[in-house]
Amino acid sequence: MSPIALPTQHAAVLHGAKDLHFEERTLWPPHQGQAQVAVMATGLCGSDLHYYAHGRNGDFVVQAPLVLGHEAAGVVTAVGPGVKNLVPGQRVAIEAGIMCNNCSFCANGRYNLCKNMRFCSSAKTFPHADGTLQERMNHPAHVLHPLPENISFEQAALAEPLSVLIHASRRADFTPSTHPTVLVFGVGAIGLLACSLAKSYRATRVVAIDINPTRLDFALQNGFAQQVYCLPVSDRAKTTEEQLRRAKENISAALTEFNMPDGFDLVFECTGAEPCIQMSIHAAVTGGKVMLVGMGSRNVTLPLSAAATREVDIHGSFRYAHTYPTALALLASGELPGIEKIITHRFSLKDTARAFELLARGRDDEGNMVLKVMVGAQ
Repeated sequence: MSPIALPTQHAAVLHGAKDLHFEERTLWPPHQGQAQVAVMATGLCGSDLHYYAHGRNGDFVVQAPLVLGHEAAGVVTAVGPGVKNLVPGQRVAIEAGIMCNNCSFCANGRYNLCKNMRFCSSAKTFPHADGTLQERMNHPAHVLHPLPENISFEQAALAEPLSVLIHASRRADFTPSTHPTVLVFGVGAIGLLACSLAKSYRATRVVAIDINPTRLDFALQNGFAQQVYCLPVSDRAKTTEEQLRRAKENISAALTEFNMPDGFDLVFECTGAEPCIQMSIHAAVTGGKVMLVGMGSRNVTLPLSAAATREVDIHGSFRYAHTYPTALALLASGELPGIEKIITHRFSLKDTARAFELLARGRDDEGNMVLKVMVGAQ
């Protein structure tokens, strides 16, 4: 008896730094509790870019061929045994984190901290869990979220980075009924989503700071922020004391420009850059909050006395938990106007390497700014 020939599919597979192959792979049927999804759109993330450019993301080193991508949506094409909540043809957003559902963090609803988490496209665990830059993937059905009818696959892919901000807002007790003033450091894709979410939550003021005037102009002209401030670019400080002094002086100038000398109720730090983290503490009003959203500098010197004596709360925020239904409802509500403008460039799956190279450059051949790059099925 001849063996049954299994179908195949294509995937963009990372073998090392800047070594990305477009490969044909066997397409296995979904297992118990899984659904098979035809991936229609994947947004490229900064962590994906780190893996592509360096073969690692911080301490997490690619040890075997890895499919990147974790901001995605698609169509269910098959379901495995035991799956009752999904049917073929259903459009879904793909939540990339696969929690264990057995530890204390999962039991307490904080599965983003699950010590047994397997996150698709991350090299933290081995064997690695492949991400979404492939034509089809099998994924646990309980982390596939049905899409509202009025949102596109690309908009649904934004549910992942939007979830990061929804989780951070929950950590800060920021809801549509609290009406704080909000300052956002960094207006890349995550910072723009922070601004958009803050406006949808009825913040009384939403302003942004960056070192890139083009991005700031984009944020202002497209209604993400009500006012912006461009930080001066200077040589690296020679001492810690000089760095801390500069941080205080720079944010003081920005607060004066914003006519908010006492600071903001809530600060979203979306850069991960040490000077911005230092400034964020001085940028918060007495009794205010700083949300550390950006991932960058591993070890940072902070003006802790300025936080302690003014009771500025500094909160860490990592990924998200139980956010996808909220994110998808927000995307469908129309309360995030112009959110799709964050998507500036599009590529087919076979051109994924070109997509990463463009994201790394930050500008296309015509000089246009690159924010969110989307990779599609074709």
